Amino acid sequence: MSGSSPGRLFIGGAWTEPDGGHYEVIDPATEEVVGLAPEASRAQVYEAAAAAKEAFGPWSRTRPEERATILDRAADLVQRDFLAHAEVARAESGATASTARGMQVAVGVARFRRYAKGALEPVEEAVAPQINEAGPMGRAGVFGALAVRQPVGVVTCVTSYNNPWANPAGKIAPALAMGNTVVVKPAPQDPLSVYRMAAVLAEAGVPPGVVNVVTGSGAEVGEAAVDSGDVDMVSFTGSTAVGQRIAEVCGRGMKRQLMELGGKGAALVLDDADLDAAVAGIGTTFSFYSGQICTAPTRVLVQRSRQDELIAALAAYADRLTVGDPADRATVVGPVISAAHRDRVEAYVELGRKEGARVVTGGARPGHLDRGFYVAPTLLAGCTPDMRVVREEIFGPVVVVVPFDDEEEAVALANDSDYGLIDYVWSGDVARAFRVARRLRAGGVGVNTVGRNMEAPFGGFKRSGVGRDVGSYALRAYSETQAIVWPG
Repeated sequence: MSGSSPGRLFIGGAWTEPDGGHYEVIDPATEEVVGLAPEASRAQVYEAAAAAKEAFGPWSRTRPEERATILDRAADLVQRDFLAHAEVARAESGATASTARGMQVAVGVARFRRYAKGALEPVEEAVAPQINEAGPMGRAGVFGALAVRQPVGVVTCVTSYNNPWANPAGKIAPALAMGNTVVVKPAPQDPLSVYRMAAVLAEAGVPPGVVNVVTGSGAEVGEAAVDSGDVDMVSFTGSTAVGQRIAEVCGRGMKRQLMELGGKGAALVLDDADLDAAVAGIGTTFSFYSGQICTAPTRVLVQRSRQDELIAALAAYADRLTVGDPADRATVVGPVISAAHRDRVEAYVELGRKEGARVVTGGARPGHLDRGFYVAPTLLAGCTPDMRVVREEIFGPVVVVVPFDDEEEAVALANDSDYGLIDYVWSGDVARAFRVARRLRAGGVGVNTVGRNMEAPFGGFKRSGVGRDVGSYALRAYSETQAIVWPG
């Protein structure tokens, strides 16, 4: 890894010894140590925020073309060491080798490329002229106006463990493109990839202080990165519970927020749906990163006439999936991130049993694996809307099935949730699917697909978040709008 120093913080352009020593980063598949991550002190986090504040003025005044060139160069440098980056990401996150390459590092590259172009997008928007009569505010005249997007300032980026490349790049790249500086606080479970990203950005020509990375195994580092007086905005991806605590701190300081929080995606399978397509889409919950993805369609609402058929097909799909070492090319389902999280997912499955749900498949640890934090793909049927396994985010390879009788009930059940990130509708009648989609209280709806348009706004209703990012929406999220008015 060019230019970086393992086990050190990245503050003000320098690799810095941590005040608190180091902690071990564990491979979820083997339970072996991948590397050592630095434990920052609160003072060092404040130092990082101060460095970002000092760098903000000069960086915010750089020409957009310069910022674009640096972000493009960063993409080239990530590509240069692509396989090495993917191997570290796989080892520390537990993602399968194909996911680490195609959905982690490759998406990181794509996001640096996208926001290199984003740095060149216009930041001025003309406002229609207004004719003012003479009065207390001055003489009569025609007043022109311009809405100008300005950088917010110092942005703390608190990133999630489920994608140590795409998620940080999706915050850092648009923030830098808009002229902000950042303090990045990665998830404690897999921070090594983010330090590799910091080294790449430094090599690409990002000036000292523009990007800073601090880590810690506990809550203190994240708390300091949020409450620092030098921080103007917090961009957070993670659980709703942690997001609420961050929002409280931001509220006291009037800090801007971008929050991508939990989800309990409803998959509405109507009686005229293509069941093969629905099963393949819902099956991503089992298979893509072991269900550790907030957009997963984990809450299946199926029209009663198709319920038995769907349950049988989903169970067969889950049973076909190869669970094992993510380094093995044949593996489809790897481990969850940690022993603690495996225990949490298993506790939810047991809770489902106690609540009266039927475990159709899964529900136990895979018997052929004697190490690693594995959970077998699990399907719970016979569920009712009041069950905790139906209402709460499990964040693992677990799908629950709830039947409905008609379209009205389907919409009511889907909307009866604290969450509203992404829902899904499967129907052979596209007009019907769109009609249902428009009634769902979710930030996004997939119609006969779990695919995403990476220029479409991304974010949640209700407790699933605040704000929107992705595409040009991210550039707006990392900016303030200033009005400039003049007499014509």
